[in-house]
Formats: sequence, structure tokens, C-alpha cells
Amino acid sequence: MRTAGGTRQTIVRPRDRPPGPAVAFLPVPPLTAVEAYLDRIGLAGRADPGLAEVHRAHATSIAFENFDSYSGSPVSLDPVDLEDKIVARGRGGYCFEHNLLLASALESLGGRLAEPMLARVRLDPQGAPSPLNHLLLRVTDRDGSTWLADVGFGGGGLLDPLPFETGTETEQSGWRYRLVEEGPQLVLQVFQDGSWSDMYGFIPEPASRVDIVVNNWYTSTHPESQFVTGIMAGLRSPERCSMLFVNEQAVLVERPVGGESAISEVALDEVPALLADRFGIGRVVLSEDGRLELEERSE
Repeated sequence: MRTAGGTRQTIVRPRDRPPGPAVAFLPVPPLTAVEAYLDRIGLAGRADPGLAEVHRAHATSIAFENFDSYSGSPVSLDPVDLEDKIVARGRGGYCFEHNLLLASALESLGGRLAEPMLARVRLDPQGAPSPLNHLLLRVTDRDGSTWLADVGFGGGGLLDPLPFETGTETEQSGWRYRLVEEGPQLVLQVFQDGSWSDMYGFIPEPASRVDIVVNNWYTSTHPESQFVTGIMAGLRSPERCSMLFVNEQAVLVERPVGGESAISEVALDEVPALLADRFGIGRVVLSEDGRLELEERSE
């Protein structure tokens, strides 16, 4: 559903932007077992699900989590590794992993072009600049329509693809989102706690493979990266978004559709059960030195 946002609608197409330098963007390869992916997101038996159906199923089935980078393991973006980790082993991941896996799934289903783009997250209350540590997709669907697809923003992210145009407010099961222009950037905003809040800003140009690899490496290995220094977990549902942040203490942030955010502290020894019950992330234990560790399934 789209509702007029009260401003002139601008459709963002390549011809509306000045030409820039070519980038070495290579389409992602298809999955080796798309049926297993569809089963992982609850769409088993669906021969040809649509973009919106796949997006919502993925966003509400696979958790956001960064246990690899927190434990000192660099995050691989190799398509085979992503499929093994998230589909075969039932893990979650962060934005680079989620959205590149989604791009491969869309390639497998055929007829769509998914272009990765890099963004700067805008959640710092002080407005401090952030690195390009978020990856989203611009998807051209079979009918030629263009969408912002993002299943990797954690608990507060999109349920459905968003029209890749400014000046249009989109409602998704009661959650409201929009794209606005800010100079050369587009900014994704969400309506929460009574006002519009920025989620991230990005230049609407496909990212090169080397830029994706470098920014993922920074995100998963730099000693000051928040994905190295602490744990973040998130999961969406149509009714609620939930995020858990663990540093010196654990903080749970939950927001029901149409409601205010609720923030509560959680004792560290209660976090493993919370991750299993609320986020579907099992096999997490609290070590003797007070660190949370995810124990992989034995094959």
C-alpha cells in the first residue's frame, strides 16, 4: 500500500542522475539449492514466489546476528559459504550476508536484477559519521519496476521491498517507511516513536565487488567495529521488531507496530535463553570468562 506523503513524487532512475565512473559490478551467482533456501524461509513447495513474498519470508525467518565477527572469525562473502552458513547450518548473519544471499536467491528464481549498494547507517544520536558498513539491494523486478530490498538491517528493518522512488510513503503491515533525497544521497526513513527517523543514507549506484569486500572486511575485523566489540541480534515480525545489544551489559529494544519503543536491561546469564526464545538463535552459552559463545552444530 502506498499513501501520498504530501510531497511531489520523484522516481529515481539512472537517467535522473549524472553519469558516474563505471564500476566493476558482477551479478551474483545463483544458489546451488534454491529449494533448500525456500524451505529455510518457510516457502517450501512454492515453485515461483514473487519478490515481495520472498522478501517478507526471509526478513521474518532468519535472524540478524554477528557471532562470527564477535568471536574473531572474519565473515566470508563467498556465495557457497553464505549458503552453507545460513541455509544448511541454520545460522543468521549481518547485512552483507543476508542481502547477498537474497540476491543469489533472486538470481536462482530468474527474471530479476539485484544490484548491491553500500550505505552509511545513521543511528548514532550524536550524528557522528559512520563507515560504509551496510549493504542493500536495488532490485529490478520482472515487470521493470524497481525496488529497495533489504532483509539485513536487523529488528527494525523492512518487511517488504520499498519502491525505489522518493516522495512516496509506504505502509507495511502498519510500519511506515519512505525514501527522501538529501543532495546526491537517498535516505531511508522509518516512522517511529512519533516522528520520522533516518535509518541510513546511500548513493544510488551499484557497488563494485572490491568495495563490498573491503567494507565487509572492515566491518568484521576492525578492532573498533561495533560488530567486533559487541553482539547484536535482531528479528522482525509483522507485529513487532526486536533488537538485542550486548556490550558491558545486555539491552533489549522492542517496538510493537504503532507503539513506542521499550528498552530493558537483561542479565547476561539470561541472554542465551532470550536469544533462543525471541530470536531463534540457539546453542549460545555464557563462558566462564563472561563471554557469550555460539556453539556450532556438529555434523
